[in-house]
Amino acid sequence: MRVDYNVPLDGDKNVTDDTRIRMSLPSVEKILNDGGKLILMSHLGRPKGKVNSDLSLEPIAEKLSQLLGRKVLFHAALIGDHTRSEISGMNAGEVMLLENIRFYPGEEKGDKDFAAELASLGNFYVNDAFGTAHRAHASTAVIAQFFKEDKAFGYLMENEIVNLEKVLNSNEHPYTAIIGGAKVSTKIEIIRNLIDKVDNMIIGGGMVFTFVKALGGEIGSSLFEEDKVDEARETLLEMIRKGVNVVLPTDVIAADKFADDANQQTLSSGEIPDGWMGLDIGPASIQKVTQTILNSSMILWNGPMGVFEMNSYQKGTKAVALAVASLTNGGGYSAVGGGDSVAAVNKYNLADMMSYVSTGGGAMLEYIEGKKLPGIKAIEE
Repeated sequence: MRVDYNVPLDGDKNVTDDTRIRMSLPSVEKILNDGGKLILMSHLGRPKGKVNSDLSLEPIAEKLSQLLGRKVLFHAALIGDHTRSEISGMNAGEVMLLENIRFYPGEEKGDKDFAAELASLGNFYVNDAFGTAHRAHASTAVIAQFFKEDKAFGYLMENEIVNLEKVLNSNEHPYTAIIGGAKVSTKIEIIRNLIDKVDNMIIGGGMVFTFVKALGGEIGSSLFEEDKVDEARETLLEMIRKGVNVVLPTDVIAADKFADDANQQTLSSGEIPDGWMGLDIGPASIQKVTQTILNSSMILWNGPMGVFEMNSYQKGTKAVALAVASLTNGGGYSAVGGGDSVAAVNKYNLADMMSYVSTGGGAMLEYIEGKKLPGIKAIEE
């Protein structure tokens, strides 16, 4: 089974956020309780095909053992005779975690021979790693070719697909997409793919200023992408033509440097003087965004409203998180995805109040852009 145990570790190699491990447990326990012998594959970090002891999965095996309440077999040796002999000696209901799959150069290259070697370790393949489903790696996509019928999605993967299909094909209205983050270039395809689906498009984060620039506004020293100004203008015009209510911030919290303790003032988003930069949405925009969210039936949220990691610029993102939680509590549907949005709902302890929080940042983005993910395609074929 391919899982996604790419989790954060502290300096003592303790797991600081075990969400991804816990979310794999239903699939793991299903196989073990049904008498299967389970071999788990995962990556950790970016070792680039070389052994790196700092990125060993040994601490993950210990954490998994605690969460499962049973011993997890693990040894630092790479796949070879010793691993094969241990696997053949495993009993029904036992589980082994292989060492970091990215220690092998064949993994990220999608090497077919390496995938065949992995496939030879078992007789059924399960992909439960949505976070890497957009990668055509040996353990996520290529390996599935060696299991014609004997392959399946795990429960986590199934849940992701079901919820993302709901996001893309919902008949719930009013439907509001909240798209934030630093750059237009990373989100423009998502916005374009949602134009025919949503009623409201809330835009936040640093990407706002490329749109403001496209409308002729003065943005001072704010982040923007000059080569995306024309595309931003075309996208805005297309949304207006299609009747989408575009909510662009009218005011921002501006600072004279990129720092928590900078001098700050509330300014019109299109009237920012030189030497000042917008780092969060302002109070009038917060009010408008909150009102739009609370009047919706369905929400897709991807990306923060500002630099929420700094306390001075977190009000917009926090207000969005609270409004989305409130809507969900009142019976609405909310889907949250992308690393920063997930970090925000976790920061404000609101993850449990969302309908669905995705485990995959890049994978979720590509799915919403309308791309077919290699890890999903390999199972469905």
